[in-house]
Order: sequence, then structure tokens, then C-alpha cells
Amino acid sequence: MEITQLIETLQRDAVWVVFLNVLLQQIGLPVPAVPTLLLAGSLATSSGSLGQLLAAAIVASVLADWLWYWSGRLFGYRVLASLCKLSINPSSCVSQTEARFIRWGVSSLVVAKFIPGFSTVAPPIAGALRMSLPGFLLAAGVGAGLWAGLSIGAGWLLKDTVQSVVAALDRNAARALTVLLLLLGSWLGWKLWQKYRFRMFCAVPHISADELIAAMATAEPPLLLDLRGATMIAETGTINGARIAEHDFLDQAVGDWPKDRPIVTLCACPDDAGAVQAARALLKTGYLSVKPLRGGYEAWLAEQARPASR
Repeated sequence: MEITQLIETLQRDAVWVVFLNVLLQQIGLPVPAVPTLLLAGSLATSSGSLGQLLAAAIVASVLADWLWYWSGRLFGYRVLASLCKLSINPSSCVSQTEARFIRWGVSSLVVAKFIPGFSTVAPPIAGALRMSLPGFLLAAGVGAGLWAGLSIGAGWLLKDTVQSVVAALDRNAARALTVLLLLLGSWLGWKLWQKYRFRMFCAVPHISADELIAAMATAEPPLLLDLRGATMIAETGTINGARIAEHDFLDQAVGDWPKDRPIVTLCACPDDAGAVQAARALLKTGYLSVKPLRGGYEAWLAEQARPASR
């Protein structure tokens, strides 16, 4: 579809185009919505049409957030773990995002739309933590209004600039497409390079679940640091002998532990991302032996259940 045809479609069905675009993006598909909001705002002919565009964007965003909220409420930490696995950069672990969500409270939903990645993770966390639905919808609506309103308003105020850019793109469509593909390829390559670097970062000595259980039965067991999120701990319970910690407050969690005592870090993240990050951070602060648990909480559960199945 040419740019002129896209503009004609947007002029004819602007409300529905904005609604569907925002809904698809907020559900989690890689469909940018801000360019559409800017263009729709620049094409609006009155304050009434601006209001309709804003309402469509808010309804679509809140609807997507509502679906994610109920998925978190029904399936809990499993939804969060799935989102973490889908991330192209597993070092951005859901448990860290969840801890910040709990610390910031309802205000995190208002700013979530402006933080890449957080806008998709925040609603299921709110559901998993049993946040009040009316409060959630109000905060999600305010956040969506600010996010969409700024983009639509910017398009309205800068309509001449936006139209000039669109006209230039229309005259140089092939060149613009080439540049866009190059930028997209560069972004994807950078993300894959980050993923590769993180896998190299994770190449540290681990401890297996059976080794950990055997060590816990000795006279001087290792100290166990549980880095799972509050949602998962609330659903599955605590681990005997483990100390719960947040990534942002590791020093406070282990401050009274001797530096020469072995420590094992445990999380529920792809590639043991959170456990590796915590282990490296503690080693940098002078702890002599810190190892992440290979396979994380799932491996721990499987090893715990093994004797019972025999």
C-alpha cells in the first residue's frame, strides 16, 4: 500500500485504524502505534475528531491491558515467566520488573506506556498480585490517555511538519523503505548481539540441583539467595533456609553473611539470568564463592520431587 492510500484510509476510517493499531501493539505484537497516532492527529479536522481519536486509543489500550490483567490473575507467575522467555534480551528478567512494580505501586501503571517492555509486563503483574480491578482500570486509562494524548496532540500541533515528512516519504518511497529496512536490520542485529553477549555473560560456574541438595545436608551448608518475584513466592511458597532478595537491594540482603561462606543464587528466569547477574554482582563486592543454580526454581522442584517418586 502506497503512503497516499494509507493517508486516504486513515482519513476515512481514522478511529478504527487507531483502535486496531493501538490494540495490536498493546497486546504485544511488534506494530508501532506512535507514527499512526502522530499522522492521525495531523489529519484531524476538528477538536471533536481529536477527541474521538483519543477515546479510541484509550479504549484499545485499556482493553489490551484488561486482557493481560486477567491472564495474570488466572495464571499467575506462569504468564510472567512466558513473557520473560519471549524477550529477545533475557537479562531483562520479569522478577526485577515485578519488584519495581511493587515498589512504585499504582503509579507504575500510569508511566508504563512510556517504558519499553514495561507496558506489556505491568498489567499481568497487577493481575497476579490481585490489584483492585477498578483501581487498575483507572490507572491504565490515565496512563493510556497521557501516552496517546501526547502523540495525537503532537501530530495536531505539528501538522505542517508531519505532512511535509509524509510528502517527502511519498516522493522517495523506495529510498525510505530501504532506509527503514536497514534501520530494522540494524536494530535486530544489535538485539541479537546483546543476546549473544548475555549468553557469554552467563558462562559462569553453576551448581546443579542435586549438588545443592547434597551440600545443604552437610555441616556447613551454602547460603541460599531466592531471587524469585513476589508473585511466584506467594503462589508457591518460600524455600526453607533461603533468604528472599531483590536485585536492587542485594547488599542489604547479604550484609550479615560472611564473605568466605559459599552462596547459591536461585531465580525463575530463562538462562538463569537473574541468578547469574546476582552472582556476578556479589563476586564483585568481595564474596569468594557465589554460584547460580542451574535450571533455577524448576530444577529445584524437580530434584525435591525425585525421592518421592522412587
